[in-house]
Amino acid sequence: MSSEPLDIREVADSLHSAAIHLLRSVRRVDVASGLTAARLSALSVLVFGGPTTIGRLARAEQVSAPTMTRLVQALEREGLVTREAEEGDARAVRVRATAKGRRILVRGRERRVAELVRLLEQLPGEDLDAVRHAAATIEGLLRFPPSGS
Repeated sequence: MSSEPLDIREVADSLHSAAIHLLRSVRRVDVASGLTAARLSALSVLVFGGPTTIGRLARAEQVSAPTMTRLVQALEREGLVTREAEEGDARAVRVRATAKGRRILVRGRERRVAELVRLLEQLPGEDLDAVRHAAATIEGLLRFPPSGS
């Protein structure tokens, strides 16, 4: 039995469910990118996190290195990423998003944000303020997790 108060568990459960439903809702617009969810996710890591190795990219996406290699090869064929030798280690390669890859991600983000706007426009002002506050609180929590995390 956990020592956490029940109300915190209820909030955590509710937030988990809401986050999943919200992501599923806005993810519907991702079909316009023409990429699978896995390819979009890997490309997102490269666009917003910068160039990295296949191993680091695989860890970030929680997949095996061979799986990530296949994803990167597919993205490379589509002209969305390039691979370049790591300075000082000819065996290692860095994967970098191309300008085309960045454009696809930026457009995808714009579509998702537009979908969120469509949903949020339905809220009364006080609920919108509550959502704004909750988003800022969650961002702060993730940026500076409490000690022991």
